[in-house]
Amino acid sequence: MAWNDWVRGNEVEPSLYGADFSRLGEQIDALLAAGCRVFHFDVGDGHFVEPITMGPIVLQWIAPRIHAAGGVVDVHLMVESPARYFEPVAKAGGDSVTFHYEAVGDVPATIAAARAAGLGVGVAFNPETEPEDVAPVAREADLVLCMAIHPGYSGQPFREETYDRLRRLCALAPGDRLIQVDGGVGAANIGKLHEHGASLLVAASSIFGGGDPPAAYRRLVQALA
Repeated sequence: MAWNDWVRGNEVEPSLYGADFSRLGEQIDALLAAGCRVFHFDVGDGHFVEPITMGPIVLQWIAPRIHAAGGVVDVHLMVESPARYFEPVAKAGGDSVTFHYEAVGDVPATIAAARAAGLGVGVAFNPETEPEDVAPVAREADLVLCMAIHPGYSGQPFREETYDRLRRLCALAPGDRLIQVDGGVGAANIGKLHEHGASLLVAASSIFGGGDPPAAYRRLVQALA
């Protein structure tokens, strides 16, 4: 299977980085019951971004329960040398990896390495990187992730210039390329982000920050619709 098989038009992706880790399995099950099928899994290495977050050891425990319910795990590698992670992520049950444009010297070769590991693949770019630099070298990827914050910490304010960056990216990307946004996504802006071309919307604080993740997820789905 690939992204075209997973995506139901548009997807709200809960970012598990924002979850209550003492209740991680419980919260995943509740979101699955609420209709979620694509989960975002952030990996930070303490180098490319300051935080050291989750990794394949956590992934191997949660991927089977997500897969059993028909879901997939979208792994966001906020790391240096991302290709080193492809095989461990694949073995742990990850379905797709997204690496950062800023972290590699050869984007097409890194995309090919992810494919060789049996993974879907995306290319992310940070707010200081121009869409015009990324789009030409990301043509073989399944998705392009436009960061609306600087990666690393959830809860940062949404950058308003993201709308223009999305517009420029969509003008350059092939028509079948999925566009993802991560950072500051909530009910107030998710519709406008979709209007500017995003079909994969990653949300952490707006889902896990209010005490009822399934209800928050459904509100975002309704706002996106």
